[in-house]
Amino acid sequence: MDLKIAFSGCLMVVLAMAAIASTEDISSTPTLRVKKVKGKKMCDKGWECKGLSIYCCNLTITDYFQTYQFENLFTKRNTPVAHAVGFWDYHSFITAAALYEPLGFGTTGGKLMQMKEVAAFLGHVGSKTTCGYGVATGGPLAWGLCYNKEMSPSQSYCDDFFKYTYPCAPGAEYYGRGALPIYWNYNYGSTGEALKVDLLNHPEYIEQNATLAFQAAIWRWMTPIKKGQPSSHDAFVGNWKPTKNDTLAKRFPGFGTTMNILYGDSVCGQGDVDSMNNIVSHYQYYLDLMGVGREEAGPHEVLTCAEQLPFNPSAPKSASTS
Repeated sequence: MDLKIAFSGCLMVVLAMAAIASTEDISSTPTLRVKKVKGKKMCDKGWECKGLSIYCCNLTITDYFQTYQFENLFTKRNTPVAHAVGFWDYHSFITAAALYEPLGFGTTGGKLMQMKEVAAFLGHVGSKTTCGYGVATGGPLAWGLCYNKEMSPSQSYCDDFFKYTYPCAPGAEYYGRGALPIYWNYNYGSTGEALKVDLLNHPEYIEQNATLAFQAAIWRWMTPIKKGQPSSHDAFVGNWKPTKNDTLAKRFPGFGTTMNILYGDSVCGQGDVDSMNNIVSHYQYYLDLMGVGREEAGPHEVLTCAEQLPFNPSAPKSASTS
């Protein structure tokens, strides 16, 4: 089968959502269908929150986060010096988010929690795709979504340890791509399996389709790294209840733990290091721009992971490794 045809088929759902969204006024009131299922109120709001879900009975993302707010957060992404001009837009974000709103993305809790989650997710995205620096025009936090791929990869990110489960495709390069950049063959493989897109053989699809790039990032946000551990979503909105060991490891529900889940000890447990503070600063900046205010981000131990022990510690480097 021609791989491009196969890819097109796999993306049918995403592209269908995009087509629907482009023909509807996404600021208009959606058609609401309500049904009681086992005593619980379930709702379906059409294209944005489709399929009966308790979360679709709440506000949906377009109710509180609209195009002008997206533009405010990412004001510099299409300037001539940016590296992904014309790639990222609000429509792609909403089309991808719509697939996860029935699962609670941006639809859990009341309006304040919903807005905080979108700001938190986009705070990670902005910090990982920025080309801002200290004296950049508009400030260093205005340059999120400047990239959609790693510009000068130092390697192909092919790990032969996974040659039986996620074998590297001939000629494929598994460098960082996307809104929450994906690295390594095994991560492209597992993400592709979840999204039903052949990313193992075609990792370049992530840098060619902004909706798919956002979809992959939201899937990562909504999905635990390992069984028995929380997803970033669950840790942020409070669905996750820390164990005694979590409490001893200073892991609490909130933004700090989302960094622990996504980045582990590359960012966390090292005190107030720049790599962590940059992510936190993007989140706080977006809270301000969205009208929520950074004071809603919580105290230091909730906002950061400075003192947290990682869920998944990095393997120690072998003494024999050169």
